[in-house]
Amino acid sequence: MNNIAQILGTSIVQALQELRANKLRTFLSLLGITIGIFCIIAVLTVLDSLKNNIQKEMSTLGSDVLYIGRWPWMDDGGEYKWWEYWRRPGMTPLEVKAVETQVPDAMVTTLCLNTRRMTVKHSDNEASGVAGYAVMNGFDKIQNIEIGQGRYLNTNELDGGTNSVVLGDEVYRSLFASGVNPIGSGVTFFGRKFTVVGVLKRVGDNMAGFDFDNAAIFPYYMATSIVDARSLNYDPLLAVKAANGKDIDEVKYEVEGVLRRIRKVRPGQANDFAINQLSQVSKRLNLIFGTIDIIAWVIGGFSLLVGAFGIANIMFVTVKERTKIIGLKKAIGARKSSIMWEFLLEAIVLCVIGGSVGIVIVVLISFVLTYAFDFEVILSMSNFFIGIFVSILVGVLSGLIPARSASRLDPVVAIRTN
Repeated sequence: MNNIAQILGTSIVQALQELRANKLRTFLSLLGITIGIFCIIAVLTVLDSLKNNIQKEMSTLGSDVLYIGRWPWMDDGGEYKWWEYWRRPGMTPLEVKAVETQVPDAMVTTLCLNTRRMTVKHSDNEASGVAGYAVMNGFDKIQNIEIGQGRYLNTNELDGGTNSVVLGDEVYRSLFASGVNPIGSGVTFFGRKFTVVGVLKRVGDNMAGFDFDNAAIFPYYMATSIVDARSLNYDPLLAVKAANGKDIDEVKYEVEGVLRRIRKVRPGQANDFAINQLSQVSKRLNLIFGTIDIIAWVIGGFSLLVGAFGIANIMFVTVKERTKIIGLKKAIGARKSSIMWEFLLEAIVLCVIGGSVGIVIVVLISFVLTYAFDFEVILSMSNFFIGIFVSILVGVLSGLIPARSASRLDPVVAIRTN
């Protein structure tokens, strides 16, 4: 054990001496290892972070929610038949009532009409490109609605179709001066004046396609008095949340049956609506992540291959430079295994140094993304262990042949070498 520790200590010292003595040559040789490990660990770290953020968002939005409308979020592996989806009839309060009364496992059922991009005005200020969401009761129980000021729309306002509105944070900042209380103020869109009852907290976009920061939320029945919700220009979204503990697939089956009956879809005919779930997006993203993962390993593998040849070249040169020393060691009784381990460990140390530099670069970039760009990066110890393990493996592969050639040198010939 002591002998192994001594050999390891000697190898580390000699590897560091090699770095100091031949800075440029060693740097260029280690660059391939550094780039390879960086590519692999960076992609693994980003993918882990994306998966973590998606899981957080799904837990916030609810993996137990069905989103039903004209358009499927994903194709079925074939052609995306947009011309058929576009002609489908939109969802109406009739479907909401049917699901509420006929699907006992549905805890919340609501309807949201996206009125697309609007211009909202207040005094001399205006906010353009605002996402208008005309909603029915229960929308706030399905989506992550957080109120920063005031309150959310109450039942009387939603059922009565009053001119009340909740503004997103960006819309509020565009229309009102900093620190001004907007509650009770009037804003104008669709040629109507609305009273502001609340302002949402900043939350960002979500996986279901809602942009609540740049939004105006108002009653569905108010919108239908202004626009034709049955027009093909609009796609009302029916959202159904399963009751606690209920299987979402069973709820989906029940909802599908109710909608087919209410819409008079004959047996054997395809649905004239699409039932979407966030899990569909998650599965598709996992496939994409898997492909990116493979690409990262391929790119990193080529870089590691180049780095391995560089390390092997360094070790062959090192063996040649130390031929006399090897001969002297063998002459005084050093075993082949000791000589072999000495050079093999030196190659491993060099590769670990290169790999560690790549990992440090990943860590630094992670801090920049987390604190400067507000993208939470997950630094996983398992990924770091993968990086170190791959570095050691490359060190073994690149140092094995030079180490064997060093251990097989004839001591007499080695001592006489110039």
